[in-house]
Amino acid sequence: MNLLQMLFNANIDTADKLSYVLPYIGSVLIVIFLILPIHECAHGWVAYKMGDDTAKRSGRLTLNPLPSIDPMGSLFLLLFGFGWAKPVMVDERNFKHPRVGMALTALAGPMSNLICGFLGAIVYYGVLVGTGFSAPLWVMQLLGSYVSINVGIAVFNMIPLPPLDGSKILGAFLSDKARMVYYRYQFLFMVVVFLLLFSNWLNGPLNFLISSTMDGVEWLAQRPFVWAGAMSG
Repeated sequence: MNLLQMLFNANIDTADKLSYVLPYIGSVLIVIFLILPIHECAHGWVAYKMGDDTAKRSGRLTLNPLPSIDPMGSLFLLLFGFGWAKPVMVDERNFKHPRVGMALTALAGPMSNLICGFLGAIVYYGVLVGTGFSAPLWVMQLLGSYVSINVGIAVFNMIPLPPLDGSKILGAFLSDKARMVYYRYQFLFMVVVFLLLFSNWLNGPLNFLISSTMDGVEWLAQRPFVWAGAMSG
């Protein structure tokens, strides 16, 4: 549930809305200032390891949030639950194997979100188990929102439409002619993605993918505590 859905949900009274909204805003700020820089740095770091130093020369191999913050992308993340940062520039001509290098570089961003979400889920279940369900509600809500936002960003970015990361992964499997056409109309594809999102046509499949991925992340995050409980029992 994004911020707009929380604010305009008639089933939640005003007092309860605050208890949901404030932790959600806190989790979004954490993602904007800590996680999106990791996402972009992951792109640049993998590109650097694959032979392209464009990101390093432009000062983007950093966790400093200032070079990564995109005001519009941050606003969208806050209001709608999906957003973006300023992209790291990559020159695939510097890769020994351009298609593979570009695909791995693109994959690094969503994977970083899944890893950050997974670590957040471990903390969530650690607090849940370690405190005997007595942790403040806002802490659990903040951690839960943090995990779901990271998973949502990862899944959203894997949509195989330009300019999302998934398009660059798909591009590795297209012919040169198909890639040229694919990227020539990337602005049109981007408009189509937003229209599908705002018309709710994409929400069903996207929510299914996010929910399924969340289930997987949560299942993995619970394993250490399940095994610890089995060993102690």
